[in-house]
Amino acid sequence: MNTNVTTGQSAPLGATIADGGVNFSIYSRHASGVDLLFFDQEDDDQPARVISLDPSVDRAYYYWHVFVPAVQPGQIYAYRVSGPFDPGNGQRFNPAKVLLDPYGRGTVAPRNYSREAACSPDANAETAMKSIVIDAHAYDWEHDTPLKRPASRTIVYEMHVRGFTRHPSSGVSEDKQGTYAGLVEKIPYLTQLGITAVELLPVFQFDTQDCPPGLVNYWGYAPISFFSPHQAYSSRRDGSGPVDEFRDMVKALHRAGIEVILDVVFNHTAEGNHAGPTLSFRGVDNSTYYILEQDRSRYANYTGTGNTLNANHPVVRRMIVDCLRYWVQEMHVDGFRFDLASILTRDSSGCPLPNPPVLWDIESDPWLAGVKLIAEAWDAAGLYQVGSFVGDSWREWNGKFRDDVRDFFRSEPGSACRIADRIIGSPQLYGHKEREAEQSVNFVTCHDGFTLNDLVSYNDKHNEDNGEGNRDGANDNRSWNCGSEGPTNDPLIEKLRSRQIKNFLTVTMLSLGVPMIVMGDESAAPNAATTMHTARTTKSVGWTGNS
Repeated sequence: MNTNVTTGQSAPLGATIADGGVNFSIYSRHASGVDLLFFDQEDDDQPARVISLDPSVDRAYYYWHVFVPAVQPGQIYAYRVSGPFDPGNGQRFNPAKVLLDPYGRGTVAPRNYSREAACSPDANAETAMKSIVIDAHAYDWEHDTPLKRPASRTIVYEMHVRGFTRHPSSGVSEDKQGTYAGLVEKIPYLTQLGITAVELLPVFQFDTQDCPPGLVNYWGYAPISFFSPHQAYSSRRDGSGPVDEFRDMVKALHRAGIEVILDVVFNHTAEGNHAGPTLSFRGVDNSTYYILEQDRSRYANYTGTGNTLNANHPVVRRMIVDCLRYWVQEMHVDGFRFDLASILTRDSSGCPLPNPPVLWDIESDPWLAGVKLIAEAWDAAGLYQVGSFVGDSWREWNGKFRDDVRDFFRSEPGSACRIADRIIGSPQLYGHKEREAEQSVNFVTCHDGFTLNDLVSYNDKHNEDNGEGNRDGANDNRSWNCGSEGPTNDPLIEKLRSRQIKNFLTVTMLSLGVPMIVMGDESAAPNAATTMHTARTTKSVGWTGNS
């Protein structure tokens, strides 16, 4: 063991600043050795310092830990983890790979980051993402607290940080376009629009190269560091810049009376299938973090993305809850929307559980009391739990509302009875729980699939341009092109499309439940702000029991 370090403590996990230095702790049950690496720059091809942890001293249970004096915030670090490379038994250790800390509070990505290099068995220090030491408490919140707005007074605006502010037409200062700081400049617009909460598409650090060759991952549904705000969404390039800029954004939104809800992806990571890159979890302890098939060299794929997080494993459950606590306590967010939340009900063999431990851990955690919890209550493997998602405080994206409203406005037989139920809060779905109507998050469009303009302009999806052969996206869009496929100069068709857009928006805003619209749809609907202000100030009348 190095003479200038001490054994440290197993808790808390991650890199934690303490008196005189930093404590580092990481979990790996099956590792035979762990090296802590310090780098001077994110693109260095060799670490400036290597601290090899002694398993006889620096390991308690399966937690590897060390205290390093004199380390300061901003220090770039990573791990190398040794152990068996035995895919048939679920182990994929490779001591050549530089790995992110699963609990890292900040991430740096070198300009020459390479997913391809992370897929090879060779060393990749120069091209690997790395973690950075963050002082989680070194920020002046100026008495800011989460707003805790009642659901009955909530209107959600789903938006993409970069897409909302990237283009010059957004009016955002050139040096702030595509960033958290740029979103702050758009707050007057959001206030005028009348929304009360922004639901940010994924802001965890993600792999921008997790996409077909020659393209860039735009959406962010490829997470690799759950505790870290995405570096590229910050206008600042200093170590703590993304963290503090995110906090500045939250504080400014709260001052404007707008809550911040994060779209969180705890169902998979960017490491993909058996041929994917080794970025963090795969190299730290593969069989702990992922659900594996009976052939343990292959990953269960209930997400459609190549792997599935083993969410009900005790260590992964703890990581998820610790992550949510961090974003609430240290980043002051108001709630979470859980992508493919039905994944969280599956056990280590992929079978749905009647009482999934991770869901009850989240719901019963006192630090998360009062936080908005919204489930996308389905997954990519056919599990559909709208109306039956486990828990007492969870709200649900109401996919039935989306489908039935779309059907009604294209005159599908039998849709009138269904839309009547949706308008009064979907008691046929939720009445058995004796809950208020706000359990239902009502939407007609979201980031998945058609915009409102698409919904009235196309009978079929046309996703040819992204290089995936029009395979992505749902085929069941229940859309109607109003008489012509795609753009048209016919004034009668344009008038009908405009009326249909207003119909969709009005039903969404005035139905009982929590209304949600997606960024940009308001531009297709004149007087959208007036409609949303009306919805916000109209008292919702709830229901209980069956009706």
